[in-house]
Amino acid sequence: MLERFSLDGKVAIVTGASSGLGVAFAVGLAEAGADVVIGARRADRLEETRRLVEETGRRCVAVRADVALPDDCEALVSAAVLEFGHVDVLVNNAGLGTAVPALRESPEEFRRVVDVNLNGTYWMAQACARVMRPGSSIVNIGSVLGETTAGLPQAAYTASKAAVAGLTRDLAQQWTGRRGIRVNCLEPGFFASEMTEQYPDGYLERMIESRVPMRRAGDPAELVAAAVFLASDASSYVTGVTLPVDGGILIT
Repeated sequence: MLERFSLDGKVAIVTGASSGLGVAFAVGLAEAGADVVIGARRADRLEETRRLVEETGRRCVAVRADVALPDDCEALVSAAVLEFGHVDVLVNNAGLGTAVPALRESPEEFRRVVDVNLNGTYWMAQACARVMRPGSSIVNIGSVLGETTAGLPQAAYTASKAAVAGLTRDLAQQWTGRRGIRVNCLEPGFFASEMTEQYPDGYLERMIESRVPMRRAGDPAELVAAAVFLASDASSYVTGVTLPVDGGILIT
């Protein structure tokens, strides 16, 4: 049974891998056996992620990429194919969060969030699906805020993450039967990230106390384990689903 969770011989792409959960995904997939290709806008910080991946004994390629640019997405996938010959897993992690009151949010601010969180997810999925073999897996990273609210003005973020869940279902419907590519979505709750670092003082603690039945934030390893499940053959009969990893937020 444990062999079904192995990613030995697989090649995984992780976007947004310069910090936070992106680093955790890259290292966790490598620990499960995958060689990893990492992308993000901040090339200097990608080098630290590459070092951490290589410490697991797996190979890693770092490519500067802005997922809001389709050409960058194609270049990231091309680098993976050039180095490793194939792509088996995509973790669509790159994301942008803002907290701007809806009456003050500019068109540019709203579009930038949607361009990264939704459009970037789509461009990366497109680029990967063109080269993926049957049995491959795409894991989109949504958010429980696509299904609920948490007291901050985050119209662009919540709208984009709700759209990622819808995109996941449609791509699964199009690609699973025809191409053998499974497409699923993880919906994290409260995990330490650059976005949570921007929360007002005391906000996260209040939200955990009032909204999270487990009464704590998530450990990144708990989210990575769910990603490994969706990326591996352990979930070979799972497609088109959104899986909350939220400590119970959505049942409150």
